[in-house]
Amino acid sequence: MAEEEATQPTQAAQPQLRILGQFIRDMSFENIMAQKGAPTDVQPDVQVQVNLDAKKRAADNQYESAIKLQVTSKAKEGDATLFLLEIDYVGVFHVEGVPEDQMHPFLLIECPRMIFPFLRRVVSDITRDGGFPPLNLENIDFVALYRNEIARRQAETAQKADA
Repeated sequence: MAEEEATQPTQAAQPQLRILGQFIRDMSFENIMAQKGAPTDVQPDVQVQVNLDAKKRAADNQYESAIKLQVTSKAKEGDATLFLLEIDYVGVFHVEGVPEDQMHPFLLIECPRMIFPFLRRVVSDITRDGGFPPLNLENIDFVALYRNEIARRQAETAQKADA
């Protein structure tokens, strides 16, 4: 038995991820349609901008990962703004077993993926309570978002080097 254990390769520590908490750091919902007294039977055109952020916390193995959304709903006809929603939704995570060189993508892909369903629910409730049909956000491809941001930063660095 001891011989079998000696011949098996030692397994690397498996990444461990635990959500310690989640909260809304900042939120603003502006119902422009109600303020202006615009008609309520307008077809909306919804634009969603997503930004991600992550940082280490003071406690060992604890990190924050934030999804920042800016949702703008405009009328398809006339281009009048119906509502604006800005929300900064944060998850606090305990992360172990992730190599240092993989921590950045882990915090900006896996952690947002874990808290996104909760953010989707909050956005749905806010828009419904604001007098609009509930806005059900489509799934976000956090891998593509991360890759696009890395490519944008590399292009920005290349432009500065050329200047």
